[in-house]
Amino acid sequence: MASSINAHLPRRRTPRPRPIRRPRPIRRPRSIRRRRRLTLRERRGACILRFSKWQIVSRLANCVIVYDWVNRSKCFVRTGETGLTGNIYTGLHELPEMGFLLHFLRDTDFFVDVGANVGSYTILACSAIGARGCAIEPVASTYRRLVENIRLNHMEERVQCFNIGVGNKFGSVRFTGGLDTVNHVVAVNEYSKNTINVEISTLDIILKYINPSLIKIDVEGYETPVFEGASNVLRNKQLNAVIMELNGSGDRYGYDENLILQMMLDLGFKTYSYDPLKREILELHGKNLNSGNTLFLRDEAEVRKRLEAAPKVTVHGKTF
Repeated sequence: MASSINAHLPRRRTPRPRPIRRPRPIRRPRSIRRRRRLTLRERRGACILRFSKWQIVSRLANCVIVYDWVNRSKCFVRTGETGLTGNIYTGLHELPEMGFLLHFLRDTDFFVDVGANVGSYTILACSAIGARGCAIEPVASTYRRLVENIRLNHMEERVQCFNIGVGNKFGSVRFTGGLDTVNHVVAVNEYSKNTINVEISTLDIILKYINPSLIKIDVEGYETPVFEGASNVLRNKQLNAVIMELNGSGDRYGYDENLILQMMLDLGFKTYSYDPLKREILELHGKNLNSGNTLFLRDEAEVRKRLEAAPKVTVHGKTF
């Protein structure tokens, strides 16, 4: 009987639990998202446009061109000069390191450019910022173009140039002569058609009475002998920053970059990367794997103060 009564009763539906919906992420309005994409496209397009314009102008003019750069600095540019033409295309062809230099240096500082090539870093340091400096370039033909850029920016009183190589003792070595930004000391078993004999000295001798704030070292793998001849310079507490190229080129001489990293650590330096657009430094605990250059800093707190207080610079319409 009970079963027949229950058969005519309406069935109760067991309520199903409603699924928990995750809150939707806050999305920017479509117009803003589209504006960001357009901005990135415009930047790429502007870079391509500058590249195309340079290729056309340099071929039609068939001469040296004066390029207006940062803070009224200038440079002579020739077709095929890798570093300087890279600045025309991108503004700063090594943005993190060049941006650091522009934010870190003051006009009361001394900057040392080891492996200056035609002077990109020296121009930024001593013309755009107004610091005093020393530019060292071993290859004679490149050195002459360096001196031209020093004179173009009227920096003869602020910058001393040396046509010499840097190592761990006074003497001479063989250099490649026609490789533009990658000329280097010829290794023992290396064959090169165009080589030149270059006199070398040490940074401790060249900078005996100088207290640099920032040193840039770009010697295509020859960093170890440079360090061995710069013990006094590197121990100077006024030296707070070193920009150094560490890209494995020392293998041609049998040098180990890990030893350089340890030497710098023993001297009180740590490795960092720098974002000039955000003015942020990030400790790396090793060399910079995202760039051929590594930034070494000694007094992080002092460096941060400088970076935050530096005036803004404008490159290709971008202010940072």
